[in-house]
Amino acid sequence: MEIRHQPARALGPASEGNHSLSVRICVLGSGSRGNSTLIATEKTRLLVDVGFSKRETFARLAAVGERADSFNAIVISHEHSDHIRGLESLSRDSACRGAPIYINTATRDAISWGRRAKAFELFEPGEKFTVGDIEITPFTIPHDAADPVAFRFDTQGIGIGVVTDLGYIPALVKRHVTGCHCLIFESNHDLEMLKVGPYPWVVKQRVMSRHGHLSNLATAEFLRDDFDGAAQVLVLAHLSENNNHPEIARMSAVEALQGRATRQNGLELHLASQSAPTPVFRF
Repeated sequence: MEIRHQPARALGPASEGNHSLSVRICVLGSGSRGNSTLIATEKTRLLVDVGFSKRETFARLAAVGERADSFNAIVISHEHSDHIRGLESLSRDSACRGAPIYINTATRDAISWGRRAKAFELFEPGEKFTVGDIEITPFTIPHDAADPVAFRFDTQGIGIGVVTDLGYIPALVKRHVTGCHCLIFESNHDLEMLKVGPYPWVVKQRVMSRHGHLSNLATAEFLRDDFDGAAQVLVLAHLSENNNHPEIARMSAVEALQGRATRQNGLELHLASQSAPTPVFRF
């Protein structure tokens, strides 16, 4: 199996002559200090989580050549600060004013100012909804938050999975990421690094629990045993800066993927960073 690590761009079915490259995905940053992802078509622009300040979010968008205005929606996975840090200020900014914030009820209620906000549109986990030309499927994940979800996005025949902040991988998650062309998936920590690392034991227990975060080993087992091989872009996300190393996460995934069937043009493997955006993946 061919695994490419640093391509100029990611090619999906849009490159096969059916239509022009018109779906763009960029992980603006991912980790315990902030998470946000841009998903855009020619008609619709979404931010998935806004864990950075407004200023930093706009700077990262500019760094990848994307406008910092005209968003159609902000979509929130859960209430932890590394996913909503910039939400209140962005919701008041003219760039996002009028853009609804899609969130579930328990997550809204867990945000101190949530009940006062007028921009919230409520969804229920498991129930699809549409923003512009993007269909969004939120689904429940096991994490220590009020009602955490991951997302699948479908548009123009392209499936995109954004799955982080979960302690294990239930069948529901495996089902929803099947057939994704781009999969952003957690590989948070190396178990040995976590065990000997600086965190207090209670925090280590939380991270390792079934409502914590996925280890490199857990993600590798998924890639080896349950990943369907359909994705042309795989982004390992939410890597711990204290309890992981990019090369450990990368090699764990590469070893798991060896021998798996993938599309003819190979699989592009990327690691999301806390400090800088990924390339813009175009389909």
